[in-house]
Amino acid sequence: MKRTARKIGLILVTVGALFWGVGGTVAQKLFQNYAVDVNWLVTTRLLIAGILLLTVQFFLKDRKQIFQIWQHKHTALQLIIFGIIGMLAVQYTYMMSINYGNAAVATLLQYLAPVMIILYLVLRRQSVLTKKDVITVTLALLGCFFLLTNGSISNLSVPTPAIIWGILSGVALAFYTLYAVRLLAHFDSLVVVGWAMVIGGFMLSFIHPPWAVDLSQFDVDGYIYLIFVIIFGTMLAFWFYIESLHSLSPKETSLLSSLEPLAAVLTTVFWLQEHFGFWQWIGTACILFMILLLALGTKTPELSDD
Repeated sequence: MKRTARKIGLILVTVGALFWGVGGTVAQKLFQNYAVDVNWLVTTRLLIAGILLLTVQFFLKDRKQIFQIWQHKHTALQLIIFGIIGMLAVQYTYMMSINYGNAAVATLLQYLAPVMIILYLVLRRQSVLTKKDVITVTLALLGCFFLLTNGSISNLSVPTPAIIWGILSGVALAFYTLYAVRLLAHFDSLVVVGWAMVIGGFMLSFIHPPWAVDLSQFDVDGYIYLIFVIIFGTMLAFWFYIESLHSLSPKETSLLSSLEPLAAVLTTVFWLQEHFGFWQWIGTACILFMILLLALGTKTPELSDD
């Protein structure tokens, strides 16, 4: 029984990571071929995916938690902060980086978040800088240098706005990861993330309402891409990842989630025909190796609620 559950867990986290990575590339396709507005896409995917996650919680898990999280002012405030500064910021900055650049670079820059978390914990004196941390930070910096310059300091291989939004995406993901600990300690992940998506989508609705969109330029492929981004690249990707934690260790799920940037790079290069230079491949390898090194770590630092 345990062996079967483990196999299911391995399948779920692998498929979830691939959905995440490919979802970013499909979003790039929407921006390039259908002139989809970034604000509308983020609003729509957050609202629909959030409602679907809460629906899953209602039918398959403890439905009482869906509203219990709002019963205390402290947790309600934390949820709102997490929804806006965490969830919305992560999704928006990531999509903006894709819009200005491509999914591969955006995903790799977002995966600088673990390095930012290491530095934050060291500065807060909640962790001690180790040799592995130094190697990790070095790999991340080298990877970014080669990825963004293709080995030439004189010119950037990636548009500056894409770099800025990508780095901001990493910062947002670092905050998202650290701040989520407070809520996940008391509530199911589907409740926390589902509401965070709904909150983020609701707030962005004031800037770009989900119904204010012209889909006349969409063909069948366009609708398929849109459904994939919302259902597979957002809702199912997260759900599969969370479900895998029931039968796999966090270390194993982290290791297999490194398939996300790999999937983003491969689909961007071979499907969208984005050119990657030799040194950009070296940079990609450095960042992927950095992710693997972190995933193979033996222990995750304890985080306080301060």
